Amino acid sequence: MPAISSTSLTRSFGETLAVDRLDLEVAEGELFGLVGPDGAGKTTTMRMLTGILTPTEGTAAVAGFDVVKQAESLKTHIGYMSQRFGLYPDLSVAENIAFYADIYGVPAREFAQRTEELLAFSNLTPFKDRLAGNLSGGMKQKLGLACALIHTPRVLFLDEPTNGVDPVSRRDFWRILYQLIREGVTIFVSTAYLDEAERCNRVALMHAGRLLAVGTPDDVKRLMKGALLEVRTSSPRRTAALLREKLPDANVGLFGDRVHLATGEPQRDEAIARASLAAAGLEVVSIRPIEPSLEDVFVSVLNKPSGPGHRARGDQS
Repeated sequence: MPAISSTSLTRSFGETLAVDRLDLEVAEGELFGLVGPDGAGKTTTMRMLTGILTPTEGTAAVAGFDVVKQAESLKTHIGYMSQRFGLYPDLSVAENIAFYADIYGVPAREFAQRTEELLAFSNLTPFKDRLAGNLSGGMKQKLGLACALIHTPRVLFLDEPTNGVDPVSRRDFWRILYQLIREGVTIFVSTAYLDEAERCNRVALMHAGRLLAVGTPDDVKRLMKGALLEVRTSSPRRTAALLREKLPDANVGLFGDRVHLATGEPQRDEAIARASLAAAGLEVVSIRPIEPSLEDVFVSVLNKPSGPGHRARGDQS
């Protein structure tokens, strides 16, 4: 039995279709990433899967429980950390954990040991008496995770848990998630960071309420046909604008100080790019083929005229 499954899961808000016929399966012990920009439908999907929001249509089950018919029973088997997790700033780290232990009905005989384990697990032991309001952003996220884990859930839902957190804290947070996976917890995480998504066992690319692709990061990357060229010049923004004009059939993306050019005819388009840039007086530092990232694939898939929810090669769900 999968840890998470949904069939035609749909949610509308008036005339707005937030999630459109979502079909998904997540295996037990899997680290699964739901990837997409703001407004893609990630949070709505997660709120339906955790029994907080009732679907307009379709069905879903988590940890063997129907998310609508058995929503109350489901809550004792899952942990959920929302984008704005409800920490109490005027309570200490230990007091916040105790509060959530009480909400989840953790037996008193288990509470002390479980709290010590979570404080050590999240490296918060030295800060257990510090007020939550005085913690850094990364430490608040770790405390939120500890609170979500106090009742030992089988499935953990994390909604953009590292949004706005510094890179070092993001790295530490993911180390904790890997440890949870080794302990057999199923993790369903949404993120707008595509570099984070590459850490997952499988990912689903989501846009405008629909799944664009599902598979391992490598499987999803294979959806991108042709080659990817990295173009470095003296003016990346002008370069991107010029290449979009001169190569309308290619996908052009600006990535910091570099431009990515996805093309089915790399030799021809490299020649056109070099000639066009030279004519415009833009100095070419380099043009070279590179391996695509998930972000490149996401841009490429968005620009394809295709039907909803196709599967990446190798995906069995």
